[in-house]
Amino acid sequence: MIKVVFFGTPAIALKSLEYLHNSDKVDVVGVVTQPDKPAGRGHKMTMSPIKQFALEKDIPVFQPKSIRKEPDIQKELKALTPDFFVTFAFGQILSQDVLDIPKYETINLHASLLPKYRGANPIQRAIINGDSKTGICTMITELGLDCGDVCLKEEIAIPDTMTCIDLFEEISEKSPKLIEKTLLGLVDKSLTPIPQCEQGMCMANKLTKEETQIDWNKPAKDIHNLVRGIYKFPSAYFIYNDKIIKVLETRVIEGTGNIGEFVCVNKDGIQVACGKDCIQIIKVKPEGKGEMFARDWYNGLKK
Repeated sequence: MIKVVFFGTPAIALKSLEYLHNSDKVDVVGVVTQPDKPAGRGHKMTMSPIKQFALEKDIPVFQPKSIRKEPDIQKELKALTPDFFVTFAFGQILSQDVLDIPKYETINLHASLLPKYRGANPIQRAIINGDSKTGICTMITELGLDCGDVCLKEEIAIPDTMTCIDLFEEISEKSPKLIEKTLLGLVDKSLTPIPQCEQGMCMANKLTKEETQIDWNKPAKDIHNLVRGIYKFPSAYFIYNDKIIKVLETRVIEGTGNIGEFVCVNKDGIQVACGKDCIQIIKVKPEGKGEMFARDWYNGLKK
């Protein structure tokens, strides 16, 4: 059995942890996740999905504020004598002291086809940029940002209706087997990691507040991609009557008009003129209200 300590925090990593735990080839001997955080309206302290699963399965859980600065936890992890660390959306940077603990390597699951989209937001950036495909890959973790040798890759198509949530779910589904295949291949030496080339390298930097506001001067296709790329996380928006209106669903249609103005409102939604073509806004979430069809929001303005 391959002994693994799993590092992860959000729900996207949960299926990989479940899969490895249930594998007859892998023994998950520990889990490292972020500290509990306040969530919801009541700001109740909430554990990560990864911690919740680990506790249910009696897997030891470690929650360092910064694992690089906590030698006691590093010592406990070393005592588990792991063959590998596996990281998937953990949320902390590892030091060399931590990377040196496992017998073999620290393997990271990254949500892009490296070297494209190194960094924090590869899923959102791929959609925002209008890519027709992305993927997942396993890589050897090094001190640099997502620069280690690549073990395995798998492509994922991005249709023009796919949102970031859809892509999160597909990545969550496809990652477990790729991780296990990587671990087995490294142990039996049937897999040789390949150094990344710098050609095609680009960064997937964190989104800024300014980027999430819709710029009607851009082509409608770019706005549609922005809406899909940050669907509910945190959502594209525009300002109307000094209120934030989040946009949840759109469609590109042919048409012209004064940029940023409502061209027409019908049963399908609100048509807004853009730098090129028009965008049909289908669903919105007005400030202080729930999700609704755009036409209903507009009709409510006249009451």
